[in-house]
Amino acid sequence: MKILTISDEESKYFWDYYKPGMFDDIDLIISCGDLNPNYLSFIATFAHAPVLYVNGNHDGKPGTPEPEGCFCIEDEIFVFNGIRILGLGGSMRYNINGKNQYSEKEMSARVRKLRFKLFFKKGFDILVTHAPAYQLNDGDDLPHKGFDVFRKLLDKYKPKYFIHGHIHLSYGGRSKRVDQYNDTTVINAFQKYIFDY
Repeated sequence: MKILTISDEESKYFWDYYKPGMFDDIDLIISCGDLNPNYLSFIATFAHAPVLYVNGNHDGKPGTPEPEGCFCIEDEIFVFNGIRILGLGGSMRYNINGKNQYSEKEMSARVRKLRFKLFFKKGFDILVTHAPAYQLNDGDDLPHKGFDVFRKLLDKYKPKYFIHGHIHLSYGGRSKRVDQYNDTTVINAFQKYIFDY
């Protein structure tokens, strides 16, 4: 199964230079947040694959529409072709009134509320977040610091993939496009990345 991941910056390849058939071999599209909802709706219109998304720290501004034809998987375990996909959007809280921003304690509370879903689904295969995990390709500044509770999820459930955004590869630094954490392949979805599940 071929999965397209997207995040943080609209790809000119799809957005400006779209040609019919570009998405024909894609089976699933996952957005890790901070993308123009019109861009997501555009992709959902021309792709035959479902488009799943979580929110980034810049999403949900007043007057901004929700992307049409897409599935929000915030705090849900979405099952596609037998693959269990857990979604947790947002970033570390760095602004007292910031939308889609959470303290470590708040994100941990979100995860605790999922315990029954996780029990009945027997875990998950892909973790989809906006922010990275703590000390796993995250940044040193508070806005780009990762969540420790994500590492705990990886340790406990050992998913095959962990897909996140938020850390732009154009920033430089220590972030990698693809990394490994124990049994989990970690993918930074910045702009676009395709992989085979």
